[in-house]
Amino acid sequence: MITAGKFLSLTLFTFGVFLLIQVILPLVSFKIWEISQSMSEQILISPKPPQGREVLGISIRNQNNFPSFISDLKRDTPASYGEFRLTVPALKMESETVRVDSNDLTAGLVHLPGAALPGEKGNVFISGHSALSPLLGFKKAPFATLINMKKGDQIVVEAEGAKFIYQVAEIKTVDPTDLSVITPPESLGRYISLMTCVPPGLNLKRLIILGKMI
Repeated sequence: MITAGKFLSLTLFTFGVFLLIQVILPLVSFKIWEISQSMSEQILISPKPPQGREVLGISIRNQNNFPSFISDLKRDTPASYGEFRLTVPALKMESETVRVDSNDLTAGLVHLPGAALPGEKGNVFISGHSALSPLLGFKKAPFATLINMKKGDQIVVEAEGAKFIYQVAEIKTVDPTDLSVITPPESLGRYISLMTCVPPGLNLKRLIILGKMI
């Protein structure tokens, strides 16, 4: 016969194992993903980029002990809308709200102030939190499954009734202080970048998904 004390101990033990699995599995999965991507040459691991480490008007600042990209850039003409929608079919992410010209990551997905707007030349730079496990639900983390994206996947952006489609061209991890990822690969191209922390829920590196408009 199981006593109340034994039942409580068993419950706590089971809950502890569950939490441990939720923490360990994402880390193991990320490491396997990192190795497989490196072997297939689909990912460029560049903790120290050769150039472009500084971007005028943009800096790294701690927000709640989290190093974030903070932009002080101002547009000559303010954006005519305050948000747009992001859809990533491969991740079953549909119409997530992205706040324009915002440094506040606690709000969800944010578009770096001064970055290109959807459809414009340049780089539409979007940041969002990841998470150890979506089951834990400690915070909203729209980019928790970003590591599941592959080259060729589509990124769809809708702004003021217009739709723009980008195709993933590059996947890479970089140092958290690498600002070079903000700059588009070419000045005349139309790009989008999705950035989040990896391993999921930790901020050791940044995952960058780079797409080009098609």
